[in-house]
Amino acid sequence: MQPKKMTVAEANRLDEDEFVEKFGPVFESSPHLARIAGLSRPFESFEDLSRAFREAMYAAPREEQMELILAHPDLAGKAAVAGELTSESAGEQASAGLDQLSPEEYESFTRMNAAYREKFGIPMIVCVREHTKESILKSAEARLDNSHEEEFETALGEISKIADLRLRDLIEDGDGGGRWQRRPENSPRAGR
Repeated sequence: MQPKKMTVAEANRLDEDEFVEKFGPVFESSPHLARIAGLSRPFESFEDLSRAFREAMYAAPREEQMELILAHPDLAGKAAVAGELTSESAGEQASAGLDQLSPEEYESFTRMNAAYREKFGIPMIVCVREHTKESILKSAEARLDNSHEEEFETALGEISKIADLRLRDLIEDGDGGGRWQRRPENSPRAGR
């Protein structure tokens, strides 16, 4: 069940605790980042809101960024099988069919998760709403050739995409009292 959407103007009027309650799940098990993002209010637009969340994540100390990365579950991993995913992660994994894998597909994901964790020490993070189960496995194969630093940065980039989509699930389309526009792909900080 989708949470009730609100406008940017309504988000601006929430007190600090209400803001964290509403937007805490944007970053996996890291509501403190929502609290930091909320300090940038008032937001004029969805983009302002989204940028505040990205900046909270990218400005966090590396140790906190690592904690955020480690808070993410393996794709189609043990937490999914045990029903221990956050509702956001469960819905996202289901969107790519990861909740309906054949035994062979499940084994492929298990091998991929193990190889990725062995090499990088973190879960492979993918914005699954942009993928299919096949494209996730193909991406994992290519990413295993990356360096640790490349994968750390890739993980943050994927988390940024996940957060943006989670925010879009919570905020109504429209200006909400401000403008509504997407930052061009080639502009500074696009995708960050």
